[in-house]
Order: sequence, then structure tokens, then C-alpha cells
Amino acid sequence: MATTRTDPSDASPGSGAAGSAAPGAWAPLRNRVFLAIWLAALVSNTGTWVRDVASGWLMTDLSPSPLLVSLVQAATTLPVFLLSVPAGALADIVDRRRLLITVQSGLLVVGAALTLSAHLGLMSPGLLLVLILVAGAGAALSGPAFQAIVPEVVGRGELRSAVALNSLGLNISRAIGPALGGLIVATAGVAAAYLFDAISYLAVVGVFLLWRRPARTSDLPPESFLPAMRAGLRYAAGSRALGRVLLRAGGFFLFASAYWALLPLIARERLMVDAAGYGVLLAAIGAGAVAGAVALPKLKLPGHVLVPGGTLVTALVTLVLALVQDRWAATGALAVAGAAWIAVLTTLNVAAQSTLPDWVRARGLAVYLMVFFGAMTAGSTVWGLVAQSAGIEVALVIAAIGGSLAGLALARLVKLPAGTDDLTPSRHWPDPVSAAPVPGDRGPVLVSIAYRIDPADRRAFLEAVHELARIRRRDGAFGWRVLEDAEDPTRFEEIFFAASWLEHLRHHRRVTRADADLQAGVNRFHKGDTPPAVRHLVGADSRDEPLPAMGHDHHD
Repeated sequence: MATTRTDPSDASPGSGAAGSAAPGAWAPLRNRVFLAIWLAALVSNTGTWVRDVASGWLMTDLSPSPLLVSLVQAATTLPVFLLSVPAGALADIVDRRRLLITVQSGLLVVGAALTLSAHLGLMSPGLLLVLILVAGAGAALSGPAFQAIVPEVVGRGELRSAVALNSLGLNISRAIGPALGGLIVATAGVAAAYLFDAISYLAVVGVFLLWRRPARTSDLPPESFLPAMRAGLRYAAGSRALGRVLLRAGGFFLFASAYWALLPLIARERLMVDAAGYGVLLAAIGAGAVAGAVALPKLKLPGHVLVPGGTLVTALVTLVLALVQDRWAATGALAVAGAAWIAVLTTLNVAAQSTLPDWVRARGLAVYLMVFFGAMTAGSTVWGLVAQSAGIEVALVIAAIGGSLAGLALARLVKLPAGTDDLTPSRHWPDPVSAAPVPGDRGPVLVSIAYRIDPADRRAFLEAVHELARIRRRDGAFGWRVLEDAEDPTRFEEIFFAASWLEHLRHHRRVTRADADLQAGVNRFHKGDTPPAVRHLVGADSRDEPLPAMGHDHHD
């Protein structure tokens, strides 16, 4: 499915601790559409791993420079870092099926270009990196759309199992693909491996061409591209829970990227293995990840144990790779690394998913992907530079020590969210009252909410309403203030702006049940006989048509 060798989508969403068992784990496979997409993704992901093995090995032939070899990993991840947020916005506002068909068809063309360049002897380090960058761009555009399309295929009750099965499929391909890639490269050459990858995209394109996606309707027009991007970034910046996940993810992936980026050189220069042996090393990581994915539900360990534990195990494996030169010891260590990798990845992905409501899910996951691949890109480049100047062993030792120290510090200072908030739409805000239809582009819109507060509750009310302000800004409000009546100490007025009438209507749709609980906590301080009165005032210009009797009171 055009994923990369370190795709963070191999994790199951949910609101509980990572690794908790779910009933009916295989139930989504009875859904024919899901089964077809799952099998097609398995084939395509296997092809992607074959391509990755071929690219890493080919670069060691084209240039022995540690920096250039590590840049193969960086070129794979950099486009995802740069394009994840635009890709998430696209996935939330366009037809995801058509987007996936278009992108996967483009990746088939990239695979064909790699095949011809390798077969005709035209490949150079620069051309290889450019084509890998283009393939990475395809992965970036596919990732958020593919993750966000799963809830459309299966019922809500099967969502956790469906994404867990996607995790299993990706790890099966991770176990099969590298070994197959090494075998193809060793027996038929790099061009044959690239041809296998190109053909594998036909499976995904064919499945999505045959699937008839149900029409999706809304009473509001779709968001345009740039505002949708801004909304996704604004939500990520305003969500404390997602912010904690992003910090933990960046701290782990920055140091864990070392052994991924340097593995081709570890295989060739330290372990003295050929392309097939390199494939076996990658397959060991995949096999360990599969074993870890199967074991996690039985272990039932909480996230605050899995992430630091997996971080320390990853650091230990990185240190082992720096010290040993026995291929079988390295293979065993990499299998353990695969299990640690899936434990951390699953926990972080569950945590990220649990902080995102449906309206911004693809964009929020895109920000998570951006942090993931940004850390992998930066780490791959840094460890390649260190290896080139000081040696592979030194780079691995520094990464191991730095990863363990950073992991322990973050575990102590940055707690992962519990993921228990109800993020389903509350729809408890009535549509704003207007005496005449308001054009969607009219704005700005001033919203004012009047409260009656007992002076004894003043401090507690202000603390609660300031927490509510963070939620309002996160969902699109700006210019928020709370004002106190100079003549009446019991009267307070909360005000904020929306960019346009349409944007304020979207704000109404975005309020979740968790937000409603927070608002109810603020409203409990209100002492009036009726709920707090809400007024909407729309920006007026001499060129605008008049809006008669605007600004009527109503109550939330």
C-alpha cells in the first residue's frame, strides 16, 4: 500500500491501553470489501519491502559512503514529513477512493522508472535518491487516506480489530518482503526486484476500482484545501493530549532511526553478508514485529510500561549491533528489536487515535506521521554523518545512550493520554438563529455568551472558562476574551470570533461530548433562571446586503 519500511500505521486504534484484547479479532475479514483491501495491501506492502531492500543494497554498490546509504532511508521518510499535513487535508475533503487510485497508479509508474533505470544501467546515486523521494511522496499521500478509509469499510464495533488486522498484514509483509527482496536481488538482480514492486501496485488499484464507495453527504459544503490544512494544524497545536503523544514519538524515533538507516552498512561491512543475508536481517525485524503483535494482547501491559520498556530494549539492541560481528547474534537482536518496535508503535498510535475526533482524524494522523517521519529523516541524516566521520560503531553507541536517556526523561515528564474522552459529536449546540439566510462567506462572526456568576465563584468560574477557551481556539475560534461588567459584578461575558458564518457552523459540528461536559462544568456556575444567552453578530460592510433583525438571543 505504498508504505515505507517504518510505517507507523501498523497499530490498532482504541481508547484503552495498548495491546488490550478485543472480541472478534478476525471478524472484519468476513467483510468482503475489507478482505479484498487487506489482501491487496499485503501484496503491495510486500512489493514495497522488496523495493526497499533493492534500493538499500544498490546504493552500497553505487557508493560506499555512509551518508549516501543513510540518505536512502532519509529520502524515503522526508516526503512523508513534508507532505503529511497536505495529504491529511486532502484525505478529509476529497473522495479517498479516487485519491488512492490516482496515487497508487503514479507509484506504479515510479516502479517502472526504477526498473528501466536499473535494467539499462542508467542508475546513479542522485537518480536513485530522486526516484525514492517520489515514491516517498506517494506513500505520504496514501497514508492518511488509507488509515481514514477503514471506518468507512467496517462497522464502528469492528474498527479496532480492523486496524489491528492491518497491523498484522503489514508485519507479515515485513517478514516476507525483505527475505524475498534479498532472494530476488541475489538471483535475478535489482531490476527484477523493482519490477516486482511495480506489479504489486496493480492489486491495490484493481481493488479500489472495483469498490463502489457509498456517497457521503453533509449539510455543509466541503472545506477548501488551505483552510482544511490550517484547521488540522490548529487542532494539533491546541490538543494537549495529542501534543504529549507527538513529544513521546519524536523522542523515540529520532534515536531508533539509527539502526534502520545504517543497517545496509552493518550487513555489508560488519556482518559480511550478501543481499540475501541483508534480506534475512530485515525479515528478522518483521518476524519479531509479528511475534510482538501476537503477544501484546496476551501481555496486557499498559502504555506507560510498553513505551519506556520498548525504548530501552531498542537502545540495547542498537548497542549490541555496535559491539557484535556475528550474523546470527545480530539476527536474533534484530528480532527482539522488531518486537520492541511494534510495542512502542502500537502504543503511540493507539494514543494518537484516541485523541482525534472523526472530523479531523486524517489531518491529526497526518501530523503524527509528520513527526514520525521527520524524526526518522533527521535521525537518519544525523547518524549517517556521525558514521561517516567517526565510524558506524560510534554512531550506534551514541544513539543507544541518547535513546535510553531521552526515553527515561520523557517517560517521567510527559505522560501519555489515557484515551478515555468521548470524542463523538455532541450536536448539543443549536444552529445559530438568524432572521434571514446568512451567506457562508460573511464574516467575521462575533459570538457572545452572557453568564451570571456568584462573586464567591468568580475564581473557579474564570479557571473553568479559560480551559473552555482552549477548546474553542482548537476548533476554530480566535480573539477569545472573557469580560467582567464594571457596573454589575455578577455579569460576565465570554466573546470569541469565527472567520466566517460557514466556519462557525462547522464549529458547531465539531463539538464533542467531552467538550460538552467541559462546557456543562462552566455553565454550572451560571445563576440565571435560563441558560446563558448567546448572540451572534456578523461583520457588516457597505457592499453587503442587509440582514434584518440580526443578533437575536437564544440559549445553548
